[in-house]
Amino acid sequence: MSNNIIDIEHVWKRFVLRKDRADSVGQLLFRMLPVSRAQRSSPETFWALQDVSVAVEHGQSLGIIGNNGSGKSTLLKLLTRTMLPTKGTIRTSGRISALIELGAGFHPDFTGRENIFLNASILGFTRREIAGRLDEIIDFAELEAFIDTPVKYYSTGMNARLGFSVATAVDPEILIVDEILAVGDEGFQKKCMERIMSMKRTGVTILLVTHSLQFMETLMDRVLWLDRGIPRAQGKPSEVISAYRVHEFGSTGSPLAEFQPQKKA
Repeated sequence: MSNNIIDIEHVWKRFVLRKDRADSVGQLLFRMLPVSRAQRSSPETFWALQDVSVAVEHGQSLGIIGNNGSGKSTLLKLLTRTMLPTKGTIRTSGRISALIELGAGFHPDFTGRENIFLNASILGFTRREIAGRLDEIIDFAELEAFIDTPVKYYSTGMNARLGFSVATAVDPEILIVDEILAVGDEGFQKKCMERIMSMKRTGVTILLVTHSLQFMETLMDRVLWLDRGIPRAQGKPSEVISAYRVHEFGSTGSPLAEFQPQKKA
């Protein structure tokens, strides 16, 4: 019997991009006029993911790296069922808690407190269970003074703090976190990483997208490298990250190394 909590098998994701999309009322009316097929621009096909296969065991942590536009966030959205694959299969088992987009699942006119109950109830918690963890969630998010303010008045950092606090307080078996934590201040980012490390020690399966290669190498059990939707390598973090650095920067060093000031002789 498989010990995998996540199985991604030969997954492809296609988007169709229309070049003649109407951006104004005039363009919309013009598109309603009878024209020949030759006059209409044909839609463009874009493959965000191409033949991706990954298996993650219970309690493992998988980091996903790659340049912007490489398909990292698309893969996470497929795992959370907010998108469906064009081809291939994805199987998961266990409660999934995800933090992928700022404000996702939040109602802008609801207060922070009301959105805690809303989000946690979507994840299957009863009102009594949520109430029992409410103080912990608010305290971790450091939003005591604003918890009864509608979230439409929250900054991006406040949204991130509240979202992360809820996502990690509901006992997930699979935690999925995108680069969203980059919007927070340095102190809160450190606090989030410490909580992720604590969850990892308790056996939570973690999927993480971040541009911090050092964190990937330190915390992740395995790393998947995506390049324009194509899986280039997966395996030990040190080996995959080294190959990624050579491919992107021409060496295994930091991409900012060439900009470091040189010491005077």
